[in-house]
Amino acid sequence: MWARNLLFIGICVAGLLAIGDQLLRRNRVDRPADFEPGRFAAAATPTSAHVAAEAKKTWPAQPPPGDFGQALAQLNREFRQHWDEKKLKVAPRADDLAIARRLSLALTGTVPSVEEIRALESVPADDRLEWWTSHLLDDRRHSDYLAERLARVYVGSENGPFIVFRRGRFARWLSDQIEQNTPYDEIVRRMISESGVWTGKPAANFITATSDPNKDNQPDEVRLAGRTARAFLGMRIDCLQCHDDKLGNVNLGYGDGAHSGTQADFHQLAAFFGPTSVSLIGVHDGGKPYETKYLDATKEEIVPPRVPFSDGLLDGHGGRREQLAHWVTHRNNKPFARATVNRFWALMFGRPLVEPIDDIPLESDGYPPGFQLLADDFTAHHYDVRRLLRLIAASEPFTRDSRAEFELIDEHENAWAAFGLTRLRPEQVAGSLIQASSLSTINGEAHVFQRLAMFGQTNDFVKRYGDLGQDEFTDRSGTIPQRLLMMNGELVKERTKQNPITSATTRIAMLTGKPEKQVEISYLATLTRRPTEAELAHFVARLQDGGDGDGDRRTRQEALEDLYWTLINSTEFSWNH
Repeated sequence: MWARNLLFIGICVAGLLAIGDQLLRRNRVDRPADFEPGRFAAAATPTSAHVAAEAKKTWPAQPPPGDFGQALAQLNREFRQHWDEKKLKVAPRADDLAIARRLSLALTGTVPSVEEIRALESVPADDRLEWWTSHLLDDRRHSDYLAERLARVYVGSENGPFIVFRRGRFARWLSDQIEQNTPYDEIVRRMISESGVWTGKPAANFITATSDPNKDNQPDEVRLAGRTARAFLGMRIDCLQCHDDKLGNVNLGYGDGAHSGTQADFHQLAAFFGPTSVSLIGVHDGGKPYETKYLDATKEEIVPPRVPFSDGLLDGHGGRREQLAHWVTHRNNKPFARATVNRFWALMFGRPLVEPIDDIPLESDGYPPGFQLLADDFTAHHYDVRRLLRLIAASEPFTRDSRAEFELIDEHENAWAAFGLTRLRPEQVAGSLIQASSLSTINGEAHVFQRLAMFGQTNDFVKRYGDLGQDEFTDRSGTIPQRLLMMNGELVKERTKQNPITSATTRIAMLTGKPEKQVEISYLATLTRRPTEAELAHFVARLQDGGDGDGDRRTRQEALEDLYWTLINSTEFSWNH
């Protein structure tokens, strides 16, 4: 019996060693389907801090070939001109692993795995950014993560009235659309105009998310109007539901037709959702017209539907919601593309180009560099989200370092001359914790138990850490409960203690006996970088004496667990940089 058990254990250990050898020595990540060498050629050119004439020496004279390369070159040119005008030095280009980490966090919500890092470093240096971007965009983790981030804007973060609202169904549908790279305008049109049962027509959950259980689960026209304006047009006009704008905070229209927003502007927008009802046959139109009581009025009145600006783009075809959907996404309705660019920029950087994210002026002489260019490119290329993400990922602002040999001040970050530090969102912290405990990649091809555990543990961790809800780009400092959760929480304990299934430290100890290699792999798995010489020397010494200099010698495994715990609880782990 004992012999049989020892044989079984020996086979398991041999299997783990074989897997580890492959993991640490060979590239097991497939070539991305959309990988196009040379596409990011301009972004791969190293640069140094510069002003004026210095720029001519460090930037390529010609853009890379193709339409994408021209757009990227123009985008970078606008930012360079902006930096030169402000006489700002620019942070140097970040190293490949720093860019890989920030891009992975932005597109999948986790740090890269050691397996992915090995694969990335096997790619020629000039093609790494393009390869890595393609790899992430091809991964279902990307569409799932992006769908969850966008769903918070479209339907909120709560599960809502379960009878008529299925948030999970909506998020899965949205993920499918992102994976298929469905044009963004088509996605938005379906959300605004969809009819049918919310389980079979998931886009209809955009409507039912506002259903009020106290009003027979009927949609709330006011909430729908406010959400439509904020999410798809980047405009805060919901303050007009109670009174006219008297302070000049809400300006509608263009040129000579511009005017301060009125209460009627908001409620006329809400009137497009007025006839929308929810019944056993699902979401449908044909209900009562929208009525409201204006300020100082004595009674309610029927409100006709009317858009708050650019009414010439309203074609009058189809039902009210169909008309509104086509007006919102009309190629000449510039706020739609601007709002989209601003939101995706914020998802990539942790903060938007224009702040607040949902309060973009209709007209301005002070739009940031690249803002209108990206909006125009997004429109010209049929609202291709992947192209937009690629342009942002390859841009100079995104590939700048967050450190420099000169002093970085707020002005550098505000002008995007250095990559700004941002605190990770709760789900990014949880996702990174779980991924860091596995040397292989936890994606759609991972074992079902791994994926289920990640889903459950992420949700539980986010609740305890503090969910930001829809207000996700508000700058908030860390809290004591968050720090205590990282130091003593069950997820951190489970992921760092000795366990061949859930702990990377156990596998690292089994796969290599060299302390130098153990420290290096630990840094790559948690911080996506290699240790400095000083860090390496310090932790190698700790591992060699069991982690305790007082003579109480412990096992190297315990010292390795301490190292992992230290790295996960470092400030560097919980910030993007």
